[in-house]
Amino acid sequence: MPARDRLLAVFVAVLWGCNFLAIHATLGQFPPMFAGALRFVVIAIPTLLFVPWPRVKLRYLLGYGLGFGTGQFAFLFVAMDTGMPTGLASLVLQASAPFTVLLGAVLLRERVSARQLIGILLAVAGMTAIAWQQAGHAALLPVILTLLAALSWAFGNLSMRRAEPDNPLHLTLWMSVVPPLPMFALSLLREGPAAQWHSLTTLGTPTGLLGLAGLAYVVLLGTVVGSGIWTTLMRRNPAGVVAPFSLLVPVVGLTASYFLLNERPSALEIVAAAVVIGGVLVGSLRRKPVSRLEEDLLPANA
Repeated sequence: MPARDRLLAVFVAVLWGCNFLAIHATLGQFPPMFAGALRFVVIAIPTLLFVPWPRVKLRYLLGYGLGFGTGQFAFLFVAMDTGMPTGLASLVLQASAPFTVLLGAVLLRERVSARQLIGILLAVAGMTAIAWQQAGHAALLPVILTLLAALSWAFGNLSMRRAEPDNPLHLTLWMSVVPPLPMFALSLLREGPAAQWHSLTTLGTPTGLLGLAGLAYVVLLGTVVGSGIWTTLMRRNPAGVVAPFSLLVPVVGLTASYFLLNERPSALEIVAAAVVIGGVLVGSLRRKPVSRLEEDLLPANA
């Protein structure tokens, strides 16, 4: 892998790690479900107008959109809105990798290697320690919601794999057409039109401007720039060489949250974070060629 591509991979990891800070800012202005709907509407409109159809079966596009888009971000945004620390959210979401392997084994009859199984067990042990720590602070529900977000991402991964797109970036962009309507409906039921309207009419306030900046970051840098560069790297280099750089995402997320949001993880959470990252690394690095399923474990646009 050329040095230029390594620097680009690190750059994407930094973009995606800071993406969680942008989500934090967005949720300071918009209700979580409404924020999710807006996030995808901004991408869906130009996609419908300018991006070619990815030439995949509709059921796989819907599965990808409902899993990766609607489910993941609905659970994640609500989790962060109800107290999930920003840095820990970037870490716990990595559970999508072992979830994808397990679902692939159960639903698609994919073979799970001994190394993958060890990695899954390590990741589960780390997640369990984090959940136990958060339960002591009466914050278990946000952890569970974040894990459900990771599980939804895993279902979306399987749909994307089954779709076998010629252009993965086009599929990722067209996936954004699916979530707006269900997320807007969920927002109406859970948050109500009054909360939606208030978030729009107060955009001129400092909090509103910060929320807009966060939303712009998530859409432009986190999704368009990050996913575009990552897709290019995946095409130019073996997936097994690019994949480990995704493990920098929670490192960036935890570090940025420490310095910018004053989040202070406990010693147990730091050790558990290292165990989770190690487990994902063990499960994703293999000596033989990387399978199509393992390519689906990589972040797209958290």
